[in-house]
Amino acid sequence: MVAGEASGDLLAGLLLGGLKSHWPSLRAAGIGGPDMAAQGFEAWWPSERLAVHGYAEALKVYRSLVALRTELGDRLLAQHPAAFIGIDAPDFNLGLEARLKTAGLKTVHFVCPSIWAWRGGRVHQLAASADHVLCLFPFEPALLARAGVPASYVGHPLADAIPLDVPRAAARAALGLNERDSVVAVMPGSRRGEIRHIAPDFVRAAQRLHAARPELRCLLPIAPGLRPMVEAAVAEAGAQDAIELVDGRSHEVMAASDVVMVASGTATLEAALFKRPMVIGYRVHWLNWQVMRHMRYQPWVGLPNVLSEDFVVPELLQHAMTPQALAAAVLGWLDDPQACERVAQRFTELHHLLRRDTARAATDAIAQIIEA
Repeated sequence: MVAGEASGDLLAGLLLGGLKSHWPSLRAAGIGGPDMAAQGFEAWWPSERLAVHGYAEALKVYRSLVALRTELGDRLLAQHPAAFIGIDAPDFNLGLEARLKTAGLKTVHFVCPSIWAWRGGRVHQLAASADHVLCLFPFEPALLARAGVPASYVGHPLADAIPLDVPRAAARAALGLNERDSVVAVMPGSRRGEIRHIAPDFVRAAQRLHAARPELRCLLPIAPGLRPMVEAAVAEAGAQDAIELVDGRSHEVMAASDVVMVASGTATLEAALFKRPMVIGYRVHWLNWQVMRHMRYQPWVGLPNVLSEDFVVPELLQHAMTPQALAAAVLGWLDDPQACERVAQRFTELHHLLRRDTARAATDAIAQIIEA
């Protein structure tokens, strides 16, 4: 198995629970993180090695990633496991899967690349790489079928892991918050590139919120290994009084919050499953933006909006993502409880749609491939 960055590690950890229920003596190894390790995964390399933010950053580490993929491929071909499962990270995993599939190994790709959003040509690479694709969203298998790619809709494991009824009171108690506090979750991302490009404006937005409403509590959960970078961003903005840093515990922070200010990515879906109104922000290196904006197929970027086919929550991208705009959008939610209730209802419907006992459904699909 190979999972890149925190979101892939989380998905893989949930999947491993299902796999071990089916095969109690299962041994899994490759590239992974702490959630996978908690399931007994043997990490030959940490998932952080694959946490690259956009094309510009990828170019800097391209040679080392190619060397890593080659070394891993050699090792897998020598050991010949029952199957290889690539968890997201398509730019790394699809090339590796193609090599393994050509050599006769069974390959599964978990998380359909967002061919419906941009880079649709990757469906042909997917066909050459994966024996089967496990899809998180219900509309994806039909898209893949048109290109002859076998696929199964397994739901989203986060929809199983996150309760339908948000444990708001328990989360607030665990974080030392009281019921009357107004709380904003500040979530600028879990990759170093995101902290560089996004965290400074998120921090300054929190500073503006604190200035406007001193009683407001802004909590920023920090992904493992990123505390020095986050602390530097907070110190540079002089925002120590405006933000409370929390090591990990992102789900508790979201459950406890009134509004989430979040970088585009899996965390936006997590916030939706916690039924939280949110403001989505994102910025990449200017070169990445020039490439990506010409390859988009639809107007939405954030997953809650993509799945709803509507701008259910605001998106502030690239130059539009300013501290002023972020803070204003957060205050807009705080000042409109009825809008918050409406978006919570839409996210509840989305939660039911994505809840499919993903670990079991994915395990059943993988078992059919391995045991065929």
